[in-house]
Amino acid sequence: MLAMDAYNGTSIVRVALKLSALLFLRPGELRQLEWSFINWNEGRIEIPATLMKMKESHIVPLSRQAKKILEQLHTLTGSGKYLFPSERGASRPLSDNGVRMALRTMGYSKEVMVPHGFRAMARTLLDEVLEYRIEWIEQQLAHVVKDPNGRAYNRTKHLKQRTEMMQHWADYLDELRQMAAGENVVEVKFR
Repeated sequence: MLAMDAYNGTSIVRVALKLSALLFLRPGELRQLEWSFINWNEGRIEIPATLMKMKESHIVPLSRQAKKILEQLHTLTGSGKYLFPSERGASRPLSDNGVRMALRTMGYSKEVMVPHGFRAMARTLLDEVLEYRIEWIEQQLAHVVKDPNGRAYNRTKHLKQRTEMMQHWADYLDELRQMAAGENVVEVKFR
């Protein structure tokens, strides 16, 4: 989190890094976000099925931190289609290498962190550290969620619970950042 704050690349890539951690969308979904998907009144991103891997529309509740970042980004790119326009032209989104190369520039090898790794990090920590229900986490990751018998697709959205979870997640990331800045770092090793 501190490395993202200190990243000296473009503002757009820095924001893409931060939102990768906060929203844990698939990298392609994140970089192709359009301003028209932002529902400012409801405080969420509403991604159409056409952009999603599973071809189901997806709602991403926004934490206070994510809203603030998006408001700041809007002053830079809000007049265009994409949140993260390409440097080569606003008619297309940021390259799929944008966040990946930023991670390499910050010194993270592909064995340590990749853009998709924010999803795995969130999945693990929301379950094992913050102790959220798996079905809420899986729904937020836009994974197929089965019913208790593993048969039919579970169409529940758990939106209220996911909204609370996303705020807790953003607060948790802030706590980790503050601990690291204060040199109160706790090293965790996952099996």
